[in-house]
Amino acid sequence: MEPKDCVAKFYSSDFYKNPNSVKEYLHPEAQLFWNSSAGFHKLGFSEIAEMSKELAKSFDHLKADISHLLGEEDTVSIRFTYYVSTVENPDEELPMAHFIAIWEMKDGKMFKGHQISQQADDSPENLDSFLPIN
Repeated sequence: MEPKDCVAKFYSSDFYKNPNSVKEYLHPEAQLFWNSSAGFHKLGFSEIAEMSKELAKSFDHLKADISHLLGEEDTVSIRFTYYVSTVENPDEELPMAHFIAIWEMKDGKMFKGHQISQQADDSPENLDSFLPIN
């Protein structure tokens, strides 16, 4: 799988409901350095897999709307918004958070990631800035 395809498919996958997806896309020695609105997190493969299971408890559906996907050799950058529908309200889809991540690939899988996220601002102007670039 090409590096850009791997990263895009991971964030678009059902990794939060299917633990095998994490194994398919992430290197067993993967590390994620994540700056979120809740602070800094350093996650290894097992922590990422565990976090994905926790997402399934809260969200009925999780969808990545990718606006940017850039790759150069074994480095991929992605910008996207996650839209979610909750278990309590599965009929309403809301923007959850905006993300930018840079991943270094190893052995065809995501190995070292640097990610920044912030809570989604659902104003039309902001959401329009995340529209895919053609």
